[in-house]
Amino acid sequence: MFQNIKEDIDGVFDRDPAARTVFEVVTCYPGLHARIVHRMTHRLWRSNFKWLARFLAHIARWFTGIEIHPGATIGRRFFIDHGMGVVIGETAEIGNDVTLYHGVTLGGTSWQEGKRHPTLGNGVVVGAGAKILGPISIGDGAKIGSNAVVVKDVPAGATAAGIPARILDGAKKTSGFNAYGISSDQNDPLAQAIHGLLGHSQIVDQRINKILEQLEKMGVNVEEERATADKFDPNYLNKIVD
Repeated sequence: MFQNIKEDIDGVFDRDPAARTVFEVVTCYPGLHARIVHRMTHRLWRSNFKWLARFLAHIARWFTGIEIHPGATIGRRFFIDHGMGVVIGETAEIGNDVTLYHGVTLGGTSWQEGKRHPTLGNGVVVGAGAKILGPISIGDGAKIGSNAVVVKDVPAGATAAGIPARILDGAKKTSGFNAYGISSDQNDPLAQAIHGLLGHSQIVDQRINKILEQLEKMGVNVEEERATADKFDPNYLNKIVD
C-alpha cells in the first residue's frame, strides 16, 4: 500500500507543476487524500463491510469535496487535480495514469443493477466539468475536453469535446482539448447557427458585388445600391459572436 501511495505522490509531481514538496502534497492535496481513503473503503466493500465502506467514503467526501463510491475500481498513479465536485460511480473502472480535473462526473444513466458507469483506459485525461455517462468505454490515451458530455465510446488516442461530445479530427485535437475553460468548439447550436448565417451573408454579398460590377459595365448607375450595401458590416456581428 505504501508503495502505491508513493507512486501517487510521484504522479502529482509529474502532472502538477505547482507541487513543491512531498510534505505539501501529503498535507494539502485532497485528490491524494480521497485516493488513499478509497483504497481502504474499496477493500472493505469487497470484504462485504459495505455500510462501513460507505460511511468512510461519506466522511472523505465531507473533507475533500470528492465523492468516490467504494465499489469503483481505480488503477495506479491516479491523479485528481483540485478535485472539488468530482463524482465517481459504483461500477466505474479507471485504468493507470488517469487524470481528472475538478467537476468531473463518471455517472450512470440507468437505475438497473449491473454495469452502469464508464470505463476509462490507461492515460486518459478528463477536463474540468466533463460528464462521462453510462457503461461506455474511453480508450487508452484519450482526452475529454472541459464541460463535454460523453455518452458514446471514445476510441484510444482520440480527443472528444462538445455537448454532446464528438470526436475531433486531427486539425482540431490541439485546440479542442482544454482542461479548464470552454474550448473554441463546444458545439453551441446558437453560435453555429449565427456563424452559418454570417458565412451565407458573405457569399450573398460577393454575388451582389459581381452583379453590380456587371451593371456598371453596362452603364447603369448603382451608387445608391452600393451605399446601402456598405452600411452593413458583417465583421461587427463576427466580433459579437466571438
